Amino acid sequence: MNDNILVLAPHTDDGELGLGGTINYFIEQGKNVVYAAFSTAEQSVPHGFPKDILKTEVRNATKRLGIKESNLLIYNYEVRKLSYSRQEILEELTRIRNNMHFDLVFMPSLNDIHQDHTTIAQEGLRAFKNTTLLGYELIWNNLTFNTQCFVMLEKRHIEAKFQALMEYKSQGRRNYLSEDFIFSLAKARGVQVGGEFAEAFEVVRLFL
Repeated sequence: MNDNILVLAPHTDDGELGLGGTINYFIEQGKNVVYAAFSTAEQSVPHGFPKDILKTEVRNATKRLGIKESNLLIYNYEVRKLSYSRQEILEELTRIRNNMHFDLVFMPSLNDIHQDHTTIAQEGLRAFKNTTLLGYELIWNNLTFNTQCFVMLEKRHIEAKFQALMEYKSQGRRNYLSEDFIFSLAKARGVQVGGEFAEAFEVVRLFL
């Protein structure tokens, strides 16, 4: 059950932010995790960094979590314009689905208001409607979020998540990349379900 897992990330770092601890946990359990990042946000890279720096950073970050390099799919859709390529993205998602059977797919919450995240969530639902789908939280983009599913985690999984996010040096000192925030959110989700740490997800589709 849940041996093959797909993570859909609109941008490099979204998957780590939304479920870095869960990815590390599943890989520790011997699961096969594929990570698809749809934009490397070249148009938004800060001055002084190579335009393709996020390709390097996502490789390093996902390696920290234990994802095999052969399981990392990187696309070059333009940041904030994924909706312009909606059909092309759907066709790519369909190709991914047809190339491997996935038991579980993670994608942004359907309540995420970022335009790129909305596109990946909607097209992810269309492509994988016959698969268990869980929406991950990026609380700065979620006007509402239903904590319906939890993955119980240990401190080492949150540490792996934080170390992965530290690979994104081009993203500077954003508050959601801070150690305090990463651990505080994981601890809050843990408290909700009687544990020390957890990550929470919305149930979009569930197959038992």
